[in-house]
Amino acid sequence: MEKKNILIVDDEKAIVKMLEIMLNKEGFQHIYTAHTGEQALAILEKVKVDVIVLDVMLPDCSGFDLCPKIRQISSAYILFLTAKVSDLDVLTGFATGGDDYVTKPFNPLEIAARIKAYLRRTPSVETPAQTRTDKKYDFGRFMINEEAGDLIVDGQAVPCPTQVYLLLLYFCKHPNMVLSKPRLLEAVWGFDHYVDDNTVSVHIRRIRERIERNPSNPEYLVTVRGLGYKLVKGSAS
Repeated sequence: MEKKNILIVDDEKAIVKMLEIMLNKEGFQHIYTAHTGEQALAILEKVKVDVIVLDVMLPDCSGFDLCPKIRQISSAYILFLTAKVSDLDVLTGFATGGDDYVTKPFNPLEIAARIKAYLRRTPSVETPAQTRTDKKYDFGRFMINEEAGDLIVDGQAVPCPTQVYLLLLYFCKHPNMVLSKPRLLEAVWGFDHYVDDNTVSVHIRRIRERIERNPSNPEYLVTVRGLGYKLVKGSAS
C-alpha cells in the first residue's frame, strides 16, 4: 500500500490536511493534493494515481462534472465526498464514473478503511508473472481476462470502472449462484456497514449496460426476487 498513489481533491484545506495526515499514519506515503478541478487534472496528466478522494463541491466545477474528464485519462478508484445524501445525488455520482461515496461529516478512518478494502481486492500489477492468475471467464457474448483486467463484449474491449469490473469478476467466479446484496457488499467492497444496498443495485445496472443486449431484460445477470442476483452461464451463452 505504501507504493500506491492517492490524490485528495477538496477545497477545504483543513479536510485535505486531516486526510493526508491520517493516510500517512495508515501507511500511505505517496499522497497528492489539489483544491480545484483544474489542479486535479494537471496532476493526473503527470502521475498514475490509484485512488482519488474527490469532493463534490469544488470552486471551479462540480465533482460530478469533473469525474467524466478524469475517466478520460485515469481508471483510478474514485471515492466521492459529498454533503448530499439523496438517491439522485448518489446515482449521479455513479453515473458519472464514481466508484463509491462518503457523506460529510465523516470519520477519516472510514476513508482509510474503504481505500484498503479496495486495494485488497485489486490485483497488483507488480505481482510476479509466475504467480499471476491467467484466468479467463468466457460467457459467449462477453469475456473477462482477469490478468489483463479486460472486459471484452462481442469481440470489443469495453471500458469498465474499477468497482463495476470487480463486481462482475466476482459474479464470473461464482456462475449460476444466487448472491445476496450483503454478500456482494462484503466480497467486493469489503464491508457492509458503511455502504447501503442501493450501491449494489446501481452497479448491477452498470454491468448490465455493458454485457446485456437489452439491460432492461437481462439474459446473463438476472434478478432472483427476494434473494439477490445470479450470473447465468449456459443457455444464454
